[in-house]
Amino acid sequence: MTDSLEQWLSRQEAAHPSAIDLGLERVCVVARRLGLDKPAATVITVAGTNGKGSTVAHLEALLRAAGCSTGLFTSPHFIRYNERIRIDGTEVDDESLVCAFERIEAARGSTSLTFFEYNTLAALWLFAERAVQFALLEVGLGGRLDATNLVDADVAVLCSVGFDHRDWLGDTLDEIGAEKAGIFRPGRPAVLGTERMPESVYSVIERLGAVPVVADRDFSWRLEEGGRWSYRGLRLRLDDLPPSSLEGRIQYRNAATALAAIETLAARGGAARAGIPPALDQATVAGALGRVRLQGRFQVVPGPVEWILDIAHNPPAAEMFAAQLRQRPHHGRTLAVIGILGDKDAAAIGAALAPVIDQWYLCGLPPPRGIDAAELAGRLAAVATDPKLSVSVLEACEAARLEARPGDRVIVCGSVHTVAPALKWLGVYCAQ
Repeated sequence: MTDSLEQWLSRQEAAHPSAIDLGLERVCVVARRLGLDKPAATVITVAGTNGKGSTVAHLEALLRAAGCSTGLFTSPHFIRYNERIRIDGTEVDDESLVCAFERIEAARGSTSLTFFEYNTLAALWLFAERAVQFALLEVGLGGRLDATNLVDADVAVLCSVGFDHRDWLGDTLDEIGAEKAGIFRPGRPAVLGTERMPESVYSVIERLGAVPVVADRDFSWRLEEGGRWSYRGLRLRLDDLPPSSLEGRIQYRNAATALAAIETLAARGGAARAGIPPALDQATVAGALGRVRLQGRFQVVPGPVEWILDIAHNPPAAEMFAAQLRQRPHHGRTLAVIGILGDKDAAAIGAALAPVIDQWYLCGLPPPRGIDAAELAGRLAAVATDPKLSVSVLEACEAARLEARPGDRVIVCGSVHTVAPALKWLGVYCAQ
């Protein structure tokens, strides 16, 4: 009898001594046995402290609008594990995932794999099985030693570099930048979503002989009235584009970065292995921008009380989230449901959000990485005055709902572990 997806995932969570164990040796051994280390698809790998999820979502929408088949790998998931792997815009089903895991299990022998390594190999196996033209890989953590880096990207994108995951990537922006720049390859495009990168990023590009394509230098965008915008790239000139369906001004940058990444393929004579130069024109790009989808990034649930959900799990993301909240018109109070993992800089996240919050609802998150509401209140004591404490995310959401009046907004942020249960709760509550 075939094991269920839930049984496979449960075993994978306990299969390796450490949940995070960066390094390519194990996963490369298994990838070679499966023939996945040199994929036939054109590979676009996207890294960054923030912005990578939105950028791969734009890449998927743009390539699909241009008539290309895509495989998208992203993490983490919010509701279902299947969210992590999409083929031509559709989440893979349980049966397909189980089939991939069975092949990986047969190939790995005595090699131990982490949960994320299983996930990466399953995505690559399914992309090969379905013969997708473009494999879009979102880096999980860092870049150089992340499992997604087992394959050579035809185009590598670095969206941003900020402080996060210091235990794994280093204590300085130069150290973190060097780790993230590890996805670049000699002679291949290295697309930077901002020119404000640590010097280490440019040093890695120069040392490798990668080809830099830099925002505000090699490609740019300009906002027009009513949210319309224009793009100027390597060759492409697009005007009067609609805004992305993803909320927030940062999405103009992410959309432009995705366009630049696709342009580099055409500049190199078409998609490197698939031989398909994506055809992008104003109508194609405009249509794609309206079909971009991504959960948990400034996700708005409208109503008399507006709910806005954003994982905002590190200081740069919290600063961006606060800026987006300031820019969005609203006339009532802002109530905030916040849960933050113990290994994150809660004080800096709270300081970034404090100017836009009127009432704090702090909630506990489950172990091993989660902390309870009382400990979180201690870490936020300098900015969170008179917080209301809850045992769980759902309890905090319910407390905020009861307090909110028409015209108020409730924000939910701090972690995917905060936003995911809130999304489930809102799905049930809004359906009532």
